[in-house]
Amino acid sequence: MITAFIIACEVGFWLFVIAGLAARYLLRWKKLGAFLLICTPLIDLALLIAAAYDLRGGAEATMAHGIAAVYIGVSVAFGHRMIKWADERFAFRFAGGPAPAGKPKSGKAHARHERIAWLHHLLAFAVGSAILYGMIAMTGEAARTEALLGTMRLWSLIVGIDFLISFSYTFWPRKEKEAVR
Repeated sequence: MITAFIIACEVGFWLFVIAGLAARYLLRWKKLGAFLLICTPLIDLALLIAAAYDLRGGAEATMAHGIAAVYIGVSVAFGHRMIKWADERFAFRFAGGPAPAGKPKSGKAHARHERIAWLHHLLAFAVGSAILYGMIAMTGEAARTEALLGTMRLWSLIVGIDFLISFSYTFWPRKEKEAVR
C-alpha cells in the first residue's frame, strides 16, 4: 500500500507543479498558480502521515517506508530547485521568458555547483534521517524497523560517495572542451 502511495505522491507533486505553471503562464491566473505551487508540500505531509499511520497500525517497516522518508527529505532539500527549474522552462516555452541558463560544465563554477548540490543532498539526508529516526522511535520495536536502519546505512554510503565525487571537482576541476574544427 505504501509503495503505491509514494508513487501517487510523486505523480501528485508533478501534477500540482504543472497545474500551477499552466495556471500562471497559460491562463494568466497568477494567484491560482502560486496557490497550486505552494500546495506541493502538502503532498509530503500526506505521505508522512500515511507512512506513520501504516507503522502505527502494526505494519513491519519495509524499504518503501524508508523510501517515503527519502522522498520527503529530497523534496524538502530539492523541491524549490525542481520547481524553479520547471518554472524557467515553462516560462521560456509558453510565456516568452528568457532561455534557461544551463549549469556550469567546467572550471571553478562547475566545482562550486557540485559542492552546493552536495550540500542540498546533505540537507535531504538530515531531514530524511530525522524522519527515519522518528519512525523508529514511534514504532519502538527494533525488529520491525530494521529496514529503516538499512535505508539509513545505504543512504549514508551514497552521501559519502556523492561527497567524494562532488568535492573532487574542487581539486581536479573539469577542463573546458576544445572546440571541434
